[in-house]
Amino acid sequence: MPRRPEVLFFDVNETLLDISPLQSSVAQALGGNEDAAKLWFTTVLQYTLVESAAKQHHAFDQIGVAVLRMIAGNHHITLSEEQAREVLMPIRSLAPYQEVEEALTQLRRAGYQMVALTNSSSSVLKDQIKYAGLNSFFGYTWSVADIGLYKPHREVYQWAAQRYGADPRDCLLVAAHGWDVAGALWAGLRAAFTQRPGHQLYPLAPEPEHTSPDLSGLVEYLVDLD
Repeated sequence: MPRRPEVLFFDVNETLLDISPLQSSVAQALGGNEDAAKLWFTTVLQYTLVESAAKQHHAFDQIGVAVLRMIAGNHHITLSEEQAREVLMPIRSLAPYQEVEEALTQLRRAGYQMVALTNSSSSVLKDQIKYAGLNSFFGYTWSVADIGLYKPHREVYQWAAQRYGADPRDCLLVAAHGWDVAGALWAGLRAAFTQRPGHQLYPLAPEPEHTSPDLSGLVEYLVDLD
């Protein structure tokens, strides 16, 4: 059985927080088109990778606004920058999934050190964690803005481990995205996959050491590690 990790790095959006209100807001702005709303999120991820590859860095929310305006244009809808920002405001006030608070409570009780690690900007992350009432669970809340690269760039995970002062092999990323899990594993960290609806692991990446449909299963796994 694997040894107990020194630190748990938690992704935030869709791992801890339910982004349904954000998706609904985007779909409404795009004329009720839910498929276009899903395309918006995947395209945002695409352009974070473009920026990292090109050694550029705009805040995640800036990229979100730009991509929303692009997709709206493809559907003959004109959104100003201000209008697009208003559409995306729900990202700052998302509720945690039902089991999250209890799961984090049990992990803290078991002595685990936890860090939030997200592609969101520092200001958005601060608002998210505060609104969700999760501040007390995290020793640190880190945005990739501090390094100027986006997950799943391997340097982000290695930077997080180094910043915490831990060997990457003693760091475990918890995420609901196959690309995030793959990035962490390829960077030398450990990973656990929280399989929220609509998400799958990337078949060409190494297998994470644990997979469960929510954080309750992760707690059962982690509390048994020595």
